[in-house]
Amino acid sequence: MNETHGQFEEILRAGGPRMGPLCQALRSLVHSLDADAFEIVWPRQKIASFGIGPRKMTDHYAYIGIQSSHVNLGFYHGASFKDPDRLLEGTGKRLRHVKIRTLREVENPAVVALLREAIEDRETCAALK
Repeated sequence: MNETHGQFEEILRAGGPRMGPLCQALRSLVHSLDADAFEIVWPRQKIASFGIGPRKMTDHYAYIGIQSSHVNLGFYHGASFKDPDRLLEGTGKRLRHVKIRTLREVENPAVVALLREAIEDRETCAALK
């Protein structure tokens, strides 16, 4: 393991009693939709990233990032996603995120749909290579 990478438990500790359960629920959601998700944890940045392989911007589709008042469910290629519920935030060229503040928001069908789209997007791109 690279010394900059860590274990998901470090994310849970960093999230504490308020954000930790949100991080765990988001991770469980990712793994329920993509049982083979490749996971990398960057403890210093308080980020766990998920994809179809190890390369962040080309293979990864989503990340969990701890903020002071919420957890971001971020999408590396979210700028191109359908977002009929207008949940996605951000102004970057590719990155978008959804702010998650409650466990109920993790279960929002629109959040699940965005995550499904992210996974499909990366799998489609990988199949074209």
